[in-house]
Amino acid sequence: MKVFITKRIPEEGIRMLKEAGLEIFIPEHENLSHEEWLNYCKSTDLILSVGGEFRYDKDFFNECPDLKAIALYSVGFDHVDVKAAVEKGIPVGNTPDVLSKATSDVAFLLMQSVARRASYNFEKVKSGNWGDFDPLHALGQELYGKTLGIFGLGRIGMEMARKSKAAFGMEIIYHNRSHNEEAEKELGAKYVSFDELITQSDVLSIHANFKPEQKELFSAGVFERMKENSIFINTARGGFHNQKDLYDALAEHKIWGAGLDVTNPEPIFKEDPILELSNVCVLPHIGSATVEARTGMAKVAAENLIAFSKREPMPACINPEVYS
Repeated sequence: MKVFITKRIPEEGIRMLKEAGLEIFIPEHENLSHEEWLNYCKSTDLILSVGGEFRYDKDFFNECPDLKAIALYSVGFDHVDVKAAVEKGIPVGNTPDVLSKATSDVAFLLMQSVARRASYNFEKVKSGNWGDFDPLHALGQELYGKTLGIFGLGRIGMEMARKSKAAFGMEIIYHNRSHNEEAEKELGAKYVSFDELITQSDVLSIHANFKPEQKELFSAGVFERMKENSIFINTARGGFHNQKDLYDALAEHKIWGAGLDVTNPEPIFKEDPILELSNVCVLPHIGSATVEARTGMAKVAAENLIAFSKREPMPACINPEVYS
C-alpha cells in the first residue's frame, strides 16, 4: 500500500511505516496548492495528514474513490467530515494522549504569562524602555486560590487542572458533556453549567474538541458576563472565539487578559490590534511543539496505518463504527 504523507514528520514514524512494508511518498515541497494535494490524494491508498489546511469532506471522498484510510497527525479532527468518512467506510485515526502534557504546558504557560503581563514587559526590555521603578505600573495578578474553569475536561484539560491545583491551589470547575468522575475524585473538581462556568471562573481555559455548532461560542455576550479580573485561555481551536469581540472585551477592560495559542483567523494577521494590547499573549499554535510530543504523534499515526494495513482496527480511531 502507498502512503501519502502531506508534510515531513519525525523520522521514527517514517521508519515504522517502511519497516511495515508500506511505500512512502512525501512531496518535495510542503506548501501544496489544493490541486496538488488533491491529485496526490487521488493516487494513494492511505493518507497521513499533517496540519488542518485541507478539508476531508463529502466532495473530497467522492473525488478519491480509491482511498482506504486516513491517519491524522493531530488530536483534533474538525477538518474531517466524520459522517462522510463512515458512509465511505474509511477509518480515520488521530493521536490522543501523547500531546496532552505538552499542550497543557502551553495553557499553563499562557495563564502565567498573561497574569504577570510577561509579553508586555519583555517588549519593554527589548525596546530599551525598562524605566524607573513604578509601584503602580502594569501590575499583574496572583493565581493562588483562584478558580480555574475548564471548558472540555478531557485528557488535556485534566493535565491543566492538575498543574493548576498543584502549583497554585486553584479551585477547579468545569463544563462537559458528561461528568468527569476522575477529576471530581482526584482534584475536587465541580461540574457546573455553562453559565456558571463563565460567571465564576477567574481563569477560563478551553480544552474541548471543536464542533461546527460551537463556532464563536465565546463572543460578546459571554465576555460581558465574565469577571472583570478573568483571564481567557484558548489552546484548542481559534473557531471557539470571536476575535473582534475578544479584542473589544480586553480593550474595554471587561475581562482582564487573554492567552491564545490559536487565533481566529489562523494564522493571525500581523496588523490585528489584539497584538498591541498589554494584557495579551499570543503564540503560533505550538501546543504539541516538543520533540517528545511530535515524535509520539508520528508513532501513533504510523501505528494507525500499520494496523489498517494488517486488516486490524486502528488503535486510535475517531469513527470506530466503520468496523461494525
